[in-house]
Amino acid sequence: MTPPTATGDGDDAACLAVERAIDELRRGRPVVMADGDRQLAIMALDLASDDSLARFEATAGQTARLLITGRRAEILKVTSDGRAAGHQAVLLGREAWDDLGQLLAAADPVTDMATPMKGPFRPLALGDHGVAARAALELAKLARLLPAGLVVLEPADTDDWRTVATAEILDYGRAHASRLKIVAQARVPLVDAVDSRIVAFRADDGALEHLAIVIGEPSRHAPVLARLHSECFTGDLLGSLKCDCGPQLRGALKAIADAGGGVLLYLAQEGRGIGLVNKLRAYALQDQGFDTVDANLRLGFETDERDFWPAARMLSLLGFAAVRLMTNNPEKVAGLEARGIRVVERVAHQFPANPHNAHYLATKKARTGHLL
Repeated sequence: MTPPTATGDGDDAACLAVERAIDELRRGRPVVMADGDRQLAIMALDLASDDSLARFEATAGQTARLLITGRRAEILKVTSDGRAAGHQAVLLGREAWDDLGQLLAAADPVTDMATPMKGPFRPLALGDHGVAARAALELAKLARLLPAGLVVLEPADTDDWRTVATAEILDYGRAHASRLKIVAQARVPLVDAVDSRIVAFRADDGALEHLAIVIGEPSRHAPVLARLHSECFTGDLLGSLKCDCGPQLRGALKAIADAGGGVLLYLAQEGRGIGLVNKLRAYALQDQGFDTVDANLRLGFETDERDFWPAARMLSLLGFAAVRLMTNNPEKVAGLEARGIRVVERVAHQFPANPHNAHYLATKKARTGHLL
């Protein structure tokens, strides 16, 4: 598979449609998923109020139901014909809940200990709306919201609501990365890498920027020493001891400089792709005794929600086709190669544990295959 390249008006229009839908969802407004002749309308659960829910249902002409991910459904012990919900989107009725607070409690695991008595639940049939339901949950993830929503199938009136095609949502990661371009760059001497240049990447839709820190003058004719680093506000900026992100970031910059040059990609993928607010929710679950993997799953996310399209596009624009990748995570190697960048070597990149992140690092080793 080759790295993504800009593909013109089709991707431009699709990305714009998805970005507008993300904005509407983050404003608490309904968005309609269109899958051929089928429609499903979603309103973000964690932004809903009693008034907005009442307006939503009045316009739709029916009672809204709760849509959650299969991961969250497994935590709630939702079964269908005796089988776990698995990876599918799962639709639940409203008869089990009296108010919006109870709906939110069903979707937000941070309250599980305070509201332990839930269910038993059985899913409702999505029928031909399965793809639209999956796209609706993906839109919530792209908006960095809780992956759950209040939905109606085939709403009566959608004239005032934004409509977006399910295919555009499900292809957004690739399409958006294909539109990244270099928009600014400047020399910025760093403490551990004086000869550094920061390169900013952004698509025309104005969505999140990604950064590359190019150290020295690495050759474009040989595999470059590279690090993919997902932004971590708590670790990188505040010096959090719960993770190893801060030491990994600063250590990578120094190691690349000591090696004579290379590149570090600083990717806007906070919390393994779930966003800062949801990462804080995951931290709250860790305070309750769940490890970093189970926290994500209880929230309704996959263990790792990151994609490697942006990294592949950035490396390609910088002129790098092959890398010596600094990582302890085999999934990064596989993900980057699947997006068209050749990984000729995995370079170990680890730092000593502290009392606050020892369990976190042990979990990465035991449950996500990190080579620690």
